[in-house]
Amino acid sequence: MIQQLLAIIRNTFFESVRQPVVLVVLMGATLLIILSNPLSAFTMDENQRMLIDIGLATIFLAGALLSGFIATSVLGREISNKTALTVISKPVGRPIFVIGKFIGVSLAMMLATFFLFLVFMMVETHAVLENVRDPIHVPVVVFGVGAFILGWAAAAWCNYFYNMVFTSSVIFFTTPLLFVGWLIAINFGPDFSPRPIGLGLKPDFWLAILAMLMAIFMMCAIAVAISTRAGQLMTILLTIALFLLGLLSDSIFLSGMKGLENRWLDSAREQGLTQREEVVSSITFTTGEIEELTNVVDVSTVPLTDLASSGEIALYWTYQVGYAVLPNFQAMWLTDAITQKHSVPPGYVWEAALYAGAYSCAIIAVGIILFQRREVG
Repeated sequence: MIQQLLAIIRNTFFESVRQPVVLVVLMGATLLIILSNPLSAFTMDENQRMLIDIGLATIFLAGALLSGFIATSVLGREISNKTALTVISKPVGRPIFVIGKFIGVSLAMMLATFFLFLVFMMVETHAVLENVRDPIHVPVVVFGVGAFILGWAAAAWCNYFYNMVFTSSVIFFTTPLLFVGWLIAINFGPDFSPRPIGLGLKPDFWLAILAMLMAIFMMCAIAVAISTRAGQLMTILLTIALFLLGLLSDSIFLSGMKGLENRWLDSAREQGLTQREEVVSSITFTTGEIEELTNVVDVSTVPLTDLASSGEIALYWTYQVGYAVLPNFQAMWLTDAITQKHSVPPGYVWEAALYAGAYSCAIIAVGIILFQRREVG
């Protein structure tokens, strides 16, 4: 069974990165990330913050698009063309087939996300040129452009002489070259003057991309589960729709629950059923400074739901079910913390990974159930 699973994962991974749409989306996202540097210069004071917002948002959106495209191609197309029957007719269970497809798609998305993240780190290292006196970061330009030229040249060479797939070859060659080029570039200032490598590593960015990668894995699980029943267009549309709803989960459901709780708390305050308590919270900045905030809040001495009407209780539970069922991608969007120079706790990323893992397993289980009853012959 393990050998069968590994074979499906390997074939799905290579099939995913060979698709032309992957290179098209990656190059389009790369162009947007590069253009975010000059476009961010038009803000008043938050140039670098705008660069970070645009760059990481581009990676996130590209991940949502690719998840739908890849999942549809590697699973939905095999079902519609009935090529999946050749695999399932052998001693390969349908759960193994779906799980292998999900892991293969996730590995392909990991490579694509890492590719875009390295492009972003190059652009972020260059920083925004706020005026004409700011120097161009020559090492970033030299090693970044050099990585792309060498990667594309190597891919063209292997395609012409060895018949290797050009799309996947570009990604396989350019990604490690970008990583090496970035590691070299952060050792220098704009004029090739030496500087400590630790200044350019930016560990909070790596934690942010790890959390974002967890969200992309969840989108892969959603896309694979949907593609067991839906076609390509419907899979892409539903994946994007759930992606947008997941980003708005806090605004739609959590804010709705908080609004009802505040209304009930006001009622408890009017009836004298509250008491004052101090709540102490702390914020750790990237500079190492810790700011403690103390707030005095009213706490109800009775359950807030005791003060609600039957209609409010039903609405409250509707919000809770929606908040639990829909993916919460906002919890994995750490860009706001970075732009406000807040330190990202590694423990938070670990909790996000546990949430993403549990949610992905649940969605893949639903996909397996749907696929068990799907006619593929």
